[in-house]
Amino acid sequence: MGISVSDSESDQYVRFQSPHRNSRGHFTGIFGLVNNLARAGRLSDEQESFRRSNNSWYDSAYPDPSTVDPTIYDDEINPGAAAWFKSSAVRLLARVPGYLEILAAHDIACLVVRSADPGRIIYEDDVQVVVVPYGAISAWLPT
Repeated sequence: MGISVSDSESDQYVRFQSPHRNSRGHFTGIFGLVNNLARAGRLSDEQESFRRSNNSWYDSAYPDPSTVDPTIYDDEINPGAAAWFKSSAVRLLARVPGYLEILAAHDIACLVVRSADPGRIIYEDDVQVVVVPYGAISAWLPT
């Protein structure tokens, strides 16, 4: 249950998320944060181009867990389920700074959260896990 905001090399999972809960009580991840800006029409042409091309790249680079299990993010079945990158997914993590730049340009906070054990794993592939957090989702925030 060791959730922390750190640069520890021993943590094998990493998540980029809002420090604030959304309307469902969850911490929106980095892709959701940028996609929300796009839906609101707040991205510049250059930012929107980046978002579209990189979202497409990610879509083809690794599986969407919800296509494997359509109920994976169902709050009644898996409350608070969230995806975490494996720290070893260097190729995928290399594109994250562009998303962080977009968020920073819009003054949207985004935390880097690392953990060796972020929760009960309900899905896993080579580059990511989806977990249900132990106890309260607030465990994913620094104290």
